[in-house]
Amino acid sequence: MNISNKRALNEQETALYIGMSRSFLRQSRMDGERANRTIAPPFIKIGRAVRYLREDLDNWLNSQRKLVHLSQAGEM
Repeated sequence: MNISNKRALNEQETALYIGMSRSFLRQSRMDGERANRTIAPPFIKIGRAVRYLREDLDNWLNSQRKLVHLSQAGEM
């Protein structure tokens, strides 16, 4: 599957692109924002089709970056 030239990715392509499972995408999309859960990347719906824009995925991935070691997070 060649996704390098696509702007809008389907669920399977998105899971591959971000390195997460399709079930994560589905569950986080349905749950919305919940405490201690990773929020879903932004998505769009076209009819019944769910698509993810590559630029949104890149921004979402960048927002997941942690700048402190997890063991130090409680000390802040």
